[in-house]
Amino acid sequence: MKLKKYLVRALHRLQKGPGYTYKELLVWYCDNTNTHGPKRIIKEGPKKKFIWFFLTLLFASLVFWQWGILINTYLSYNVTSSLSIGFKTMKFPAVTVCNANPFKYSEVKPLLKELDRLIEAALERILQPENSSDTVSPPLDLELWNQIPLVLIDEHDKDNPIILDIFETNQTAGGNETGMDSESRKKYKLAVKLCSHQGSDNCTYRNFSSAAQAVTEWYVLQSTSILSKVPLHDRIRMGYQAEDMILACLYGAEPCNYKNFTQIYHPDHGNCYIFNWGMDEEALNSSNPGAEFGLKLILDISQQDYIPYLSSAAGARLMLHQQKSFPFLKDQGIYAMAGTETSIGVLVDELERMGYPYSDCTMNGSDVPVKNLYSQYNTSYSIQACLRSCFQNHMVEICGCGHYMFPLPEGVNYCNNEDYPGWAYCYSSLRSSIKQRQICIDSCKETCNDTQYKMTISMADWPSEASEDWIFHILSYERDMSTNVTLDRNGIIKLNIYFQEYNYRTISESAATTIVWLLSSLGGQFGFWMGGSVLCLVEFGEIIIDSLWITIIHLISWCKGLQQRRARARYPDVPPTVSELVEAHTNLGFQHEAGLGGPGAQELPPEPGTPPPNYDSLRVQPLDTLSPDSDTD
Repeated sequence: MKLKKYLVRALHRLQKGPGYTYKELLVWYCDNTNTHGPKRIIKEGPKKKFIWFFLTLLFASLVFWQWGILINTYLSYNVTSSLSIGFKTMKFPAVTVCNANPFKYSEVKPLLKELDRLIEAALERILQPENSSDTVSPPLDLELWNQIPLVLIDEHDKDNPIILDIFETNQTAGGNETGMDSESRKKYKLAVKLCSHQGSDNCTYRNFSSAAQAVTEWYVLQSTSILSKVPLHDRIRMGYQAEDMILACLYGAEPCNYKNFTQIYHPDHGNCYIFNWGMDEEALNSSNPGAEFGLKLILDISQQDYIPYLSSAAGARLMLHQQKSFPFLKDQGIYAMAGTETSIGVLVDELERMGYPYSDCTMNGSDVPVKNLYSQYNTSYSIQACLRSCFQNHMVEICGCGHYMFPLPEGVNYCNNEDYPGWAYCYSSLRSSIKQRQICIDSCKETCNDTQYKMTISMADWPSEASEDWIFHILSYERDMSTNVTLDRNGIIKLNIYFQEYNYRTISESAATTIVWLLSSLGGQFGFWMGGSVLCLVEFGEIIIDSLWITIIHLISWCKGLQQRRARARYPDVPPTVSELVEAHTNLGFQHEAGLGGPGAQELPPEPGTPPPNYDSLRVQPLDTLSPDSDTD
């Protein structure tokens, strides 16, 4: 009770004064506020009062509408891009060079021998059916063929296409048997048949517009299954070695050799070699722009040792990238053609993106939910690494094994036809799934800071006919210590990589709306429409607080009145005071001592005009139960 009284008195003191009502408070606010409009409402006549009330309500609505637009614009976190051009000494990019052919055919031929015999026999039956023979010595490994077969699809009747197995004499389609004669081969499509497991009816057919594409795709799938079982050190041994591939190297005025390159194994291209990767030593700076201060390389790709059905393109695959980043040559690399001198002029673009909440980028990939499988190379995060890691994780989860082209999670094996017969069907379904692709796109993030190298490429024949004799003699002697020419134009590539200029472009993002912009815009709208300021908002806040105090006091008064009404309902008469209760208790004691009401006593008659006593109305309570707050006479 004391705490309640203290709070009520405190609220009265905080309020402008006891006795305020909502109407009085509103009139006081309109008369004292610095905002234009409310004063005119209470001081003008009835007509003008209505006009000013309407104008004040209209402009206040406009202010709140504009405020909503401004706040929504600020919370959209838009950015503006600015372009600046600078000039400085720059780090020379990391340069990755690979052979377009991943393995030497002379090294890998024992593993692919049966595969080559199968595809050669299949092509003979497709291209020259009249000259093909059903008996081949030694017999073909049809078990290897049946794991992922090539089939012919005759679509003369599109509603009932005929599927022809190349190594079967009788074919079925819709329950009818038909011979595979040369006439039916004139119009066909070559397709790769993929089944969930061998002998299953759950199959899909990957059609191709050209038989060359179908043969390449089939050979890649089959060779992937074979090579996935080969240990890594054997695959490295079967690839092109640095001392055989890198014939000459010059950086600026300083000579270099294959020992200045870092070797990594790339599933698509075999052994790759990176110059200026920055893993073990500081990255090199370019002293000056121009071709004379860049990197010059002479490469031998040994085109005569290419795998015929695996690599249809000849040349070197190269890529410029940042230090300590993994090279994804299949996506960002370029080809350099054999027998040419390729000059690559480089311009640098630096991208600086704003992080959350302005864009969904990441600084180092630590906030990306996908485990980066390329971290085993100690390379930095990139969205390409994230997308491939995401795909490999889905491949492991759905297919039960990992694809040969991507790093493996711990404790997982690569897919192959023997251990995982349906892996090609699962891989093809997963690769064509838009849902799985979208999951990876939503999970991965761009890097906030990135460096891109814009290349200007030019080519010329190299060496010229006049100089090729002595150049090939020198290069052959330096590599093989032989006086005979062991090199030719089909295997030699010369590269020149240099900065075109030291100007670099920085494309940076900045916030289009800041908190300063928001406050100034809000204040501008408030001042323009209602002539208000921050102090006017403080006044408005003050009137809201006073209204809350009045509401609290009214609630307390209502609760107190409710208690009093309940007490009156319990005691309809006026309750006796403490002195009256004590006096009644004393009189009863005296009467008892005088023998009134005792055994055998006579009852005295009441005085004339005195009503009989009503003892039921005297509810005497012990004195220790009376409230100390009760009034006393």
